Amino acid sequence: MAKLILTHEVSGLGIAGDVVDVKDGYARNYLVPRNLATPWSAGAEKQIDTMRKARRDKEIASTEEAQAARDSLQANPVKVEAKAGASGRLFGAVTPADVANAIGDRAKVDKRRIHIGQAIKATGTYTVQVTLHDEVTANIELQVVAAK
Repeated sequence: MAKLILTHEVSGLGIAGDVVDVKDGYARNYLVPRNLATPWSAGAEKQIDTMRKARRDKEIASTEEAQAARDSLQANPVKVEAKAGASGRLFGAVTPADVANAIGDRAKVDKRRIHIGQAIKATGTYTVQVTLHDEVTANIELQVVAAK
């Protein structure tokens, strides 16, 4: 078994900063080459603390704050401007990073916690799921309009 520190969230395993024990092959062939984890060492405790602090700064602290942010996001639609052709078809697609930038100051949202069902490639109104806290999820209305 290999002892690793996760540097990114890995579904089914843990989040950044967690110390996990995984099989040697999984560590050697998947996690380490993709920079999802680094080998654990005695001096890595400082690195773990830094990752946890950064994660706490990005996240919403309490469930009450997350619920207030959810109510705010669900009350007003989020507007994203994207380059589009005359028929309303986008040049590219709307990404979770675009949605996070559009939300901006209304709530602390990490782009990795925004789930877009199918790719958004045309102007219109869509529903996007945002996880604000482990227990709080918001379904927000996303309006995609052509940029001028």
